[in-house]
Amino acid sequence: MEDLKNILNHTFKLSEDISISVRGLLLVAVVIFFTSIILNVFRRVLTRHLPDEDKTKFKILFGYGKWIVYLIILLITFNAIGVNVTAVFAASAALLIGVGLALQTLFQDIIAGVLILVDQTIHVGDIIEIDGKVGRVDEIKLRTTRAVTIDNRVLILPHHLYLTNSLYNWTQNGSTTRESVLVGVAYGSDVQLVKKLLLQAAVSNELVMKHPVPYVFFTNFGDSALEFKLVFTLNDSFQGAIPKSEIRFEIDRLFRENNISIPFPQRDIHIKSGK
Repeated sequence: MEDLKNILNHTFKLSEDISISVRGLLLVAVVIFFTSIILNVFRRVLTRHLPDEDKTKFKILFGYGKWIVYLIILLITFNAIGVNVTAVFAASAALLIGVGLALQTLFQDIIAGVLILVDQTIHVGDIIEIDGKVGRVDEIKLRTTRAVTIDNRVLILPHHLYLTNSLYNWTQNGSTTRESVLVGVAYGSDVQLVKKLLLQAAVSNELVMKHPVPYVFFTNFGDSALEFKLVFTLNDSFQGAIPKSEIRFEIDRLFRENNISIPFPQRDIHIKSGK
């Protein structure tokens, strides 16, 4: 019994101002254990009536909030068992500052992740574009978003990118998106025939939606061509490169059959000879 008492009273001296006994360490462990149980019960009470999707989001946020509670409880317990908390802060101040600077990007990721979960900026299944990268969202974590690109590569997006770049959500207003193909024809071409052929190329593609109907814009009198824009609607913009390519093939075929040429830029060069 005396040996056990001696073990419990054994003190670890970390510095001149900081020391803690084995009894104190056991007390800290017990307090943290019971705090964890209470927090888990509290979380289950708060989330028992929430949908499963919201439960998952709340659990993520609550998980990070628990560390703050643990820190507060830990400091209170240290103070109660006689550890000089002020000395602990003084000894670790430089370390904490260095860690804070090193983890600055991590904190930005977490803050942006909380904002995404709260304001519902993106959801799993959405097609997003950020910094020129496009992917279908597969998983949203608190620090990163996992997306799959059209060529089946996994794209990991740290959330701090959302704070410094414009995020385009292609499908937030629905699964359909408007796509377009630009084409120029030679001056002197029958523009009504061009319009008819462009619409024919779009309507004939099975991936293009019939409603709303495709339409053609006569956008400009260019330097070398009359410029048109064919606009159509797709139900799966993630695969948009495929129908757009097929439509371009069809436009080229129809133009060749109807003797409509697609010009290339030309320049006249005048050479002046010296005396």
